[in-house]
Amino acid sequence: MSVKTKSIRGMRDVLPDETPIWQWLENKLRRLTFRYGYHEMRLPLLEPVALFERSVGQATDIIAKEMYNFIDKSGEHITLRPEGTSGCMRAVLENNLCYNKTQRIWYQGPMFRYERPQKGRLRQFTQFGLEAFGMKGPDIDAELIFMVRDLFQELGLTQYVRLEINSLGTLEERQQHREQLLLWFTAHRDILDDESIKRLETNPLRILDSKNPAMQPMLEKAPKLLDFLNDESRNHFDTVCQILDHAGIPYVINPRLVRGLDYYTRTVFEWITDELGAQGTVCGGGRYDGLAELFNPKALPACGFAIGIERLLLLIQTLQDSDNPFWHFRPSVVITNEMNDNGLYAQLIAEQIRQNITGLSVVVDCSGTKLKRQHHTARLNQCQIIVTINNDRTIRLWDLVSAQQLTVSEKELINWVQQHCQ
Repeated sequence: MSVKTKSIRGMRDVLPDETPIWQWLENKLRRLTFRYGYHEMRLPLLEPVALFERSVGQATDIIAKEMYNFIDKSGEHITLRPEGTSGCMRAVLENNLCYNKTQRIWYQGPMFRYERPQKGRLRQFTQFGLEAFGMKGPDIDAELIFMVRDLFQELGLTQYVRLEINSLGTLEERQQHREQLLLWFTAHRDILDDESIKRLETNPLRILDSKNPAMQPMLEKAPKLLDFLNDESRNHFDTVCQILDHAGIPYVINPRLVRGLDYYTRTVFEWITDELGAQGTVCGGGRYDGLAELFNPKALPACGFAIGIERLLLLIQTLQDSDNPFWHFRPSVVITNEMNDNGLYAQLIAEQIRQNITGLSVVVDCSGTKLKRQHHTARLNQCQIIVTINNDRTIRLWDLVSAQQLTVSEKELINWVQQHCQ
């Protein structure tokens, strides 16, 4: 008895009828990065485990339970990358890309985290990331937010997302805040759930991110990191807010916005939607000035953001017309064939059209089914013109837009397609 082979749980195929909307979105992302002067970097899927243990933080969920780790044949401990920022920083430092200059970089590709699969959350997911290196001012923080705002405007999502921002200060300021949080949470230990009690010993800042309804009144009164910022950090954050105000970008200051990774400092932000239930964060980012110093003695200011492509597509498809023509492959011309010549003449006709008219999709029906069935399939694909090669080698053209049918020569066919196909 044969056993049906299935994909690994949490890792899904992107099927042919889905790829057009991926390509549509990817083209918009490429145009966005071009407009702002960012350059693409292509990063490896495999990285040393130590890279993430040092940068992401031992107490984070990624390191504690979500990484796909293994020992390779040489004995090296490696992992499928769980996020892109650490690898991008490694590449910048390893290749000395910021010697006497700044860098604006973007990347896209699969990331891997072992977590419970659910709507909008997969074990293999695709992430678009953007990083800016060598710029320490609040203006570059604001630029990142401008870019995401522009993207959501382009996608027609502005009214469905909101921007939340916060400042995590410096490592020293977070340490002062952490001490006060420990006192606060210890005094309210009886209210904490099991997950928060675990975090109390490892990363109490993450308790602020809890969604447990029973804990919300206590969390609202917990010490706020914004109250521990020194003048420099406060001025940095205030300037980001001022730039956003002048640009007319609405935002909410959320003192409990902490992000899930240890490397963040100062400005952090998230774009959140209420249309996807629990998986509401569609973009997250911020500044991580101290990350480079974990691997290199010289400081390198940096900031960036990441967008989960699957979740963003889910939001687009939830809110917008699923029959949008940009999301579906629709051939311009379908050539059907009645002749018993193994498709030779149909393929030659198709090639003549392609060679004479660039930019069109010309598909030959090679199914070998009856002509009626071929026509039915062509109409289902919503093509503009159906061309039929009859048994006597005559060419019959059917323009589905104008509802005209006519018999044409090869030359007349090319002229008609050139004049009528968009």
